[in-house]
Amino acid sequence: MKQQEKLCPVMFAGTGSDVGKSVITSAFCRIFLQDGYHPAPFKSQNMSLNSYATPEGLEIGRAQAVQAESAGIDCHTDMNPVLLKPVNDKICQVILNGKPAGNQNAYEYFKKEGREQLRKEVHNAFDRLEQRYNPIVMEGAGSIAEINLRDVDLVNMPMAIHAGAKVILVADIDRGGVFASVYGSVLLLNEEERKYVRGIIINKFRGDRRLFESGIKMLENLCHIPVIGVIPYYHDIYIDEEDSVTLSMKNLNSGFGKVNVAVILLRHLSNFTDFNVLERDPRVHLYYTNNTKEIEKADIILIPGSKSVLADLCELRQNGTAQSIILASHSGATVVGICGGYQMMGQEISDPEHIEGNIVRLPGLGLLPVSTEIKQEKITRQIQFSFLEQYEQCTGYEIHMGTTKPVLNTPYVPLNQLNDGSSDGYFLHSRCFGTYIHGILDNQTVINYLLTPYVQKSENNQPFDFKSFKEEQYNKLADHVRNHVNMDCVYKIMK
Repeated sequence: MKQQEKLCPVMFAGTGSDVGKSVITSAFCRIFLQDGYHPAPFKSQNMSLNSYATPEGLEIGRAQAVQAESAGIDCHTDMNPVLLKPVNDKICQVILNGKPAGNQNAYEYFKKEGREQLRKEVHNAFDRLEQRYNPIVMEGAGSIAEINLRDVDLVNMPMAIHAGAKVILVADIDRGGVFASVYGSVLLLNEEERKYVRGIIINKFRGDRRLFESGIKMLENLCHIPVIGVIPYYHDIYIDEEDSVTLSMKNLNSGFGKVNVAVILLRHLSNFTDFNVLERDPRVHLYYTNNTKEIEKADIILIPGSKSVLADLCELRQNGTAQSIILASHSGATVVGICGGYQMMGQEISDPEHIEGNIVRLPGLGLLPVSTEIKQEKITRQIQFSFLEQYEQCTGYEIHMGTTKPVLNTPYVPLNQLNDGSSDGYFLHSRCFGTYIHGILDNQTVINYLLTPYVQKSENNQPFDFKSFKEEQYNKLADHVRNHVNMDCVYKIMK
């Protein structure tokens, strides 16, 4: 039985960042699941503002949560023991085994001192995971050949060597320079590291593959490693993205006949996957923007989470976005804040302990009668709740620092009642409310409530089944990759 057949771990490492490692890892998690195995993803160190809460209430990178979902299992901190969340261009919050371990600048983090203890933590996480799953589908980070960081690297070749993983190098042909990036990456590995690289995948290919046959042979002759797949670029498969770098490009489609939903494009925007359901809903035209005219034309304005709430709020005030949000709200648009966006909607935000930086206090947008104090303690948990006291159970998760309370002499009108008896958010009226719950818009009850005042504008009033949609996308992705990769070769490598 395949369930009993032990496979070596496989690592999908890259010639650089954004070559498609995360998506390919998701694809192979689903392929192995389809083929009767019990796979799990692993990335020892991830850098992202897009995080997720595990069932135990701990924090990991969203990409590994997506990969776990593709593998058909619950996510766990062992799948991503180190998560780096950028606070600014130089400083990151370090999340170790799901819990905050302090802020560090890049120089401090990559020092050799204390590095072996961190290496021990990621090795232990991998070892625990390997006891429970087969195979482990690993993901590298950035380039496989960052030779200046070789001694302190936790995520690429040193991790592959510890795991005894077979490494498949992923290159992005769409960005150009694929021959140099593949050959250069292999050449910069030392002799011991090269032994672990067993295959090459050329990703994001456009055009007629027959024209690249000679290129495949050239690469194989240069590197002495087989090219096991050339995966075409796709346009019709939707998998959660790890980074927010392309969000500003998502406002290009026409909103005619649909509900126009503007997501405020923050500099430190986090958890943009909160809006994936709305983005796919056929009734909605969703776009990311900080253009004042686009904001004022929106039916619904969503203020997302932020890793640096005070800095983003300050920028909103400076670039005129804050005034546009307030004007749109007073003109009848619906304004909803999630997590940091909820905090911004209040009367003020204070940071007396300088947790986020040098800004101690800022006035909020003044749309909700609440105030927030940033605090050291970080809340991370998955939750079940009822929205506006409706009967249907909803699910979501919290990842935030700070407490938000009504201002003096203001009654508290919660948005959500949690199953543990506590409450969340603030409800001013049907077109102005806020919440700490990420994933609240994954619940159809909430989406229907949000869109009801505007659905007459939509040509398609059918609700959107996001859970079924995601399963369909994982299967489409697996089929796409399976059709363009030599799976017999993959299994031979892993056996």
